[in-house]
Amino acid sequence: MSVNRIKILPENLANKIAAGEVVQRPESVVKELLENAIDANAKNIEVIIKQSGKSLIQVCDDGLGMTEDDVKLCIQKHATSKIYDYKDLEAIKTLGFRGEALSSIGSVSQFEIKTETRDEEIGTLLKIENDNQITIEKTSAAKGTCVSVKNLFYNTPARRKFLKTDGTELKHIIDTFNKLALSNPEISFKFYNNDNLVFEYAACSTEDRLKQVFADNILDGVVPVYEKTEYITIKGFIGKPTLLTKSKGDQYLFLNKRFVISKQINHAVFNAYENILEKGDYPFFVLFLSIDPSRVDVNIHPSKLEVKFDDDRDVYHFVMAVIKKSLGMYDLVPSMTFDEKENDEKLRFEPFNKTAAGDFSDRPSFIERKERIPVTNKEIDLVFGSLTTDIKRKESTLNAHSFLDEDEKDIFADNKTVESQVKSPEETTFITQLHNKYIISQIKSGLMIIDQHVAHERILYEKILNRLEANMPFSQHLLFPLTIQFDPGSFEILQALNPLLNQIGFQLKFFSKNTIVIEGVPEDIKSGSEERILREFIKEYSVNDREKKLEQKDNIAKSYSCKAAIKAGDKLSEKEMHLLIDQLFATSMPYVCPHGRPIIIKISLEEFDRRFGRT
Repeated sequence: MSVNRIKILPENLANKIAAGEVVQRPESVVKELLENAIDANAKNIEVIIKQSGKSLIQVCDDGLGMTEDDVKLCIQKHATSKIYDYKDLEAIKTLGFRGEALSSIGSVSQFEIKTETRDEEIGTLLKIENDNQITIEKTSAAKGTCVSVKNLFYNTPARRKFLKTDGTELKHIIDTFNKLALSNPEISFKFYNNDNLVFEYAACSTEDRLKQVFADNILDGVVPVYEKTEYITIKGFIGKPTLLTKSKGDQYLFLNKRFVISKQINHAVFNAYENILEKGDYPFFVLFLSIDPSRVDVNIHPSKLEVKFDDDRDVYHFVMAVIKKSLGMYDLVPSMTFDEKENDEKLRFEPFNKTAAGDFSDRPSFIERKERIPVTNKEIDLVFGSLTTDIKRKESTLNAHSFLDEDEKDIFADNKTVESQVKSPEETTFITQLHNKYIISQIKSGLMIIDQHVAHERILYEKILNRLEANMPFSQHLLFPLTIQFDPGSFEILQALNPLLNQIGFQLKFFSKNTIVIEGVPEDIKSGSEERILREFIKEYSVNDREKKLEQKDNIAKSYSCKAAIKAGDKLSEKEMHLLIDQLFATSMPYVCPHGRPIIIKISLEEFDRRFGRT
């Protein structure tokens, strides 16, 4: 006689298994209970933790509260007050909606709810003790709801065994508490750990909540972000380049006030920082996206952390364009100071320097005041014109002048001399070259130091990208064409790249036996260096293609600018230094070279005064 091997699990066992998706650790309980409190329109919320949530998690709020009938239902599986039909699921406006949290938590803990509505004179107490025994009684209670979760995972010892140390679990709880506090600054929050008040956040503005959660001077280290369209609104703060961290944990993205994780949005933000980020660096940001709930799907995973947009491409380009625009509105040149900790004096970046939007006055006084915001409102609007619309790079204001060609320098001097840019004798400032490597100039706050090679690299990089975009080649013809022989691999790569190389100014002819004749070159290349630069370019391009997997046009621009830029050791005249700085500050990102190295640093007058004992 055969025996059936398939059986329906008892309900209490099925609940314990299902709880694993919702309640993974004490932090999961805190998240679900806090979200319920926020959905209940609470104005004050308290969180009490003992033994990192293993022995007690208690969340109390002054929200709407529940009637006795609601309390009985709320612990049932799939019981919720958030949605009623399928249409509600397509446009979720609350943090909770699945109706699984309280049922799951109650199945793996000793559970208690004490609640009273604003209209009732007496409240309700519900307890779930050992073996899922439920007791309900009337009691006096504060208006709102207080949920207590004791001895989490007491009846699933395997799950309890895999919890981390108290310190690790507490860190996860605090992280979730702070995320929900950040997205709800209008609510007052308190956090107790083992009877000690750890955090007390009074209701306030978003700016003040940032100060409460991070630091009093956090606003000096960030750039505000704001852009509103009919489809989507973004606001928040992004870290200045000096606030880059090595941690992925300092990125806070909220969608309709819900903390979410989106690799797509993160990538858009990272791309907006262009070459500022080096490998292993992550920008700090706190961003709030608001969008019609019907155009996003947060019902992907029980954790409700993942999200999907109906127009992924549009959202991506919108976020990237707005972040670029916001960065372009601030002077982000880092200031250096001496770190005197433990008598080990080192220069370090000062991350918290207050700057005002549109204030670019702390630059050499001879440069033209034509600060450039790389992305305009018009370009942002273009994102939503079509799914295929890309944010186009603005036509650069760079001038095509060689720094080392005497004839071209004379022509430029006749057209617009540097002296004509100086407003008055009082504004005249010194400029000099240090060891033919660095340009030093006086600025309002102290001293500015510029690396001449990477500054020129940035100028050439943007010029080449603009030429590749515009497809308007300009070439300098050689009086005597050069014949060069390459190895078969380099010859083949140059032949494949020739249409793009022609757009940036190279005129090449290809012959048998891997021979190339150079008939014209970009005007940036100094006479006599044509062969060297072409050979170094193709070598650099091959390395970037093999090791960094760069996109083709970006690789061409980076490889060419690296090899064609003036070198450390090249002596520049004062006029050339003026021109270099003027063109640098006309680029979209004058702070870092295409490879991420800093171009400019400042040392403040206050730092000099401190070093010389004047303070």
